[in-house]
Amino acid sequence: MPETTPFAPVRRTAAAACAVVAALALALTGCGTQTVSPASVRGGAGGDGKGAYGSVDCAKAKCIALTFDAGPGKDTPRLLDTLKEEKVPATFFLLGRNHVLAHPETVRRIADEGHEVANHTWSHRILTDLDRDGIREELARTQNAIAKITGHKPTLMRPPQGRTNGDVTDISRELGLSQVLWSATAKDYSTTDSALIERRILDDASADGIILLHDIYDGTVPAVPGIIEKLKERGYAFVTVPQLFAPAVPEPGEVYRP
Repeated sequence: MPETTPFAPVRRTAAAACAVVAALALALTGCGTQTVSPASVRGGAGGDGKGAYGSVDCAKAKCIALTFDAGPGKDTPRLLDTLKEEKVPATFFLLGRNHVLAHPETVRRIADEGHEVANHTWSHRILTDLDRDGIREELARTQNAIAKITGHKPTLMRPPQGRTNGDVTDISRELGLSQVLWSATAKDYSTTDSALIERRILDDASADGIILLHDIYDGTVPAVPGIIEKLKERGYAFVTVPQLFAPAVPEPGEVYRP
């Protein structure tokens, strides 16, 4: 993975206002990019909220989605053991090169155990730095690699560092991918302290939230049991990202953030 810090300094542009907005928003989206919350689209028709661990009505339940970026890695099977034991579904935004290709059995297991398999690009390049052909290659190669293993192409993607713009949106729509950002992150790329990772997530957890973690960093997987236990104690129901939207279905090209 060429860049391990999801919140690298924002590249300056000619528009000073865009730089200011990006800095205040922690560079989650490109300047002018509109985001939509799952709750605002939940009234549509489509999915039924059913998953491998049962049905959840997030219009009534206190739902939260656990998501993992940049894997699979060596600790992902251990994470899957925890999720299976706790009956918690998750969404995995997978990297193609050195991850999907290196761990096909883990990718297959993620899908077989009822988790959502999603796209986090081929090599973690910042999509807003690329031309349209480059964006397409980063996303399409991962789509094809995952489909070869699971038999299905993802319908969700997460742009590295959350950076998106009009070109990324257009290519995502072309490839049938919705863009999914997040509401809580532990910045686990910067620490191996599992207790700190747990505390950061618990501090930022909220109903209809989307948690961002990375199953490739040493402190993260050990933090997950405590996160699950304490959020369950607070009354949260864990869902995949698509379940968070049900009965609506995420639209390709849209940028979603709680």
